[in-house]
Order: sequence, then structure tokens, then C-alpha cells
Amino acid sequence: ALLCQREILSRIESVILRIVESLSKNEAPVLELPNRSSWSNFFEDSFSGFMQCGDNNAGHFFRSLFKAQILKILSVIYRLVQSNSYATKRDVYYNNTQLFGSQRSVDTIVDDISCMLKVSRRALHVMATSKGLIAGDLCYLEEDGTRIDCRSSSAAVSVSSNVSGIRNIVSSAKFVMIVEKDATFQRLLNDDFCRKLSPCIMITGKGVPDVNSRLMVKKLWDTLQIPIFALVDADPHGFEIMCIYKYGSVAMSFEAHSLTVPSVMWLGLLPSDLQRLMVPKRSLLPLTRRDENKLNSLLKRPYFASQPQWQKEMELMQQSKVKAEIQSLADIAPDFLTSIYLPNKLRFGGWL
Repeated sequence: ALLCQREILSRIESVILRIVESLSKNEAPVLELPNRSSWSNFFEDSFSGFMQCGDNNAGHFFRSLFKAQILKILSVIYRLVQSNSYATKRDVYYNNTQLFGSQRSVDTIVDDISCMLKVSRRALHVMATSKGLIAGDLCYLEEDGTRIDCRSSSAAVSVSSNVSGIRNIVSSAKFVMIVEKDATFQRLLNDDFCRKLSPCIMITGKGVPDVNSRLMVKKLWDTLQIPIFALVDADPHGFEIMCIYKYGSVAMSFEAHSLTVPSVMWLGLLPSDLQRLMVPKRSLLPLTRRDENKLNSLLKRPYFASQPQWQKEMELMQQSKVKAEIQSLADIAPDFLTSIYLPNKLRFGGWL
């Protein structure tokens, strides 16, 4: 459960109070930060299901620059929580670039503070900048009241940094399509794909998706209850990315309930498509040893027991020992992806 605003503010106040008390006694201020470098200091909160930092502290005394950075970020967080507004970690960095020196130091300190106060980063009103893009038949309001319209065919919209604050979602889309790579996403956008076939929404996490892209797919599924398709390369890396949207990742397994969409369907590129469409041999790439290892480890994952068709496709790749990118379809015909492949797949149910 999210802590109330008052509780977060009082936790920050108690940290500041301890520092003031130290200064009043002419002592060096002490900051206790939990040790985040060892898994042994993390435990699962049985009430919330979230991973929490333990009480094993990394040490008390830090050089004065580091203390100044922490205090500055604490003051920024205090104002954000108090005014119920949000900022990205990038905004925090630009608040005082000279003091922070690098974006990485801000990222580390925000996570340290999150652990120290025992609250999630989102509860601190500091968010990561989204890398994902979204386009298609979709309008919504951001938490601050900004109206976002994703229907422009010329440019995509960045996925919100505060997905949980989105409201008033309006869409007549018939499906959502997750696109693995930005290059494919831009191609579909240029070809006006979202309007040509039937109204739809496209989203890309530009490779391995960030949390905001995954939250957005989940939000669309919860709100619209329409089919969610995945369009990924016919290679082990593409399969893994699709599995992150559908089943989650080990790193974020404690938040799987709010990040995964088990209804995601595999639209393409299927290993069986490569044979069926007779994709030119020059477009096929041999599987590397690393690919084979990834494929083997994917097939051992427990969720594939309930996905015999997915398993069959991966085994086909194991046997054929070749992979292909979505762009390889352009070797059949330049507009094959948007004019033939996707319309046929969506019309005749060519997904798994």
C-alpha cells in the first residue's frame, strides 16, 4: 500500500531533524543509508509484495559533497510530495548540474533515499524519463490535466512518465500492437498503418522495454480490454522481449502483477513465417552460440509448459539454426510488411 503524503513528509523531516540536532551539538551530521550492494539486505514485504531494503546500513559518514547532494534531493522530493507534483530524474539533475556532476549520481541517490525512507520511487514523486513511444487512435489526460492526442500520423508521443496518473482514456482502437524496435515502429508510422487497416494503437519500448512502457501496455489492456499483439524479430532476443511484456522479468518479478499482460499474443515474425513466405536466404542469419544458449534457457522457463505453440516455433528455430529481423520482409517486397504481411495476419488470425 502506498504511504500517505503526510507519512512521507514526516520521514523526510525526521532525517533533517537528526542532522540539525547533530549540527547544534557541533557534531558532524550522520546519514544512514541502507546497503543496496548486497541481495542479503533485501527482503520481500509480505504485506505489499514489494522488495524492501533491510536495516543493514552501508555506513554513516560521507564526504560533504555527497551529503549536500542528498540534502538537495531530499528538499526537491519534499516540495514535490508537498505540492503533489512530479518530476523526472532528469529534471532533478538539471535543478543543479554543478552540484550533482552527473545524471548517474542523481539516479543512485534517489534510489538510496527510496531505500532509506522505505518507500517506492514513485511515492517520492520522482520518475524515470520514458524511452518508449506511442501512436494511433488514443487520447487521454495526464495527471496535471494536459491533453495528449496520439492520432498524428507524422510523429509519435513519448510514453508518459506518470502512467498511473493517466485518466479519461478515449479510443476506438480494435487492437494494440507492441513493436519491438523503433525502426519498425517508425516505418509503420510513416506508412500510416494505424489508419489504413483499422484503428489501432502502436507502442514501442525501443528494444528491452522500460517500466513505463510496460505500465502503459498494462493500462491500455485494463482500460480497453482489446487484443494485444507483439511484433518482434524472429530471434531469441525478440522472443525474450515479448516474454517481458507477457510474463515479466526476473529483475522486476516482485512488481509483476502491475507490469505484465498475460493476454499478449505473438503476431510475428514467426520462425514458421520464414519458411512459409520463403524469405530470401540472403536475409537469414545463422544463430550464434549466444543465440542458442538464450533459446535453450528460454525453453526451460516454466511458463512455456502452457504455450505449446510458442514452444514449437522456438524448437523450429533450434532445428533450422537461422534467425531474421522484421526488416527482412522488405527483401520480398518494399511494402510487404504493411501492405501484405500484417493485414493478412490480422485478417485471418495468424497469431499464437
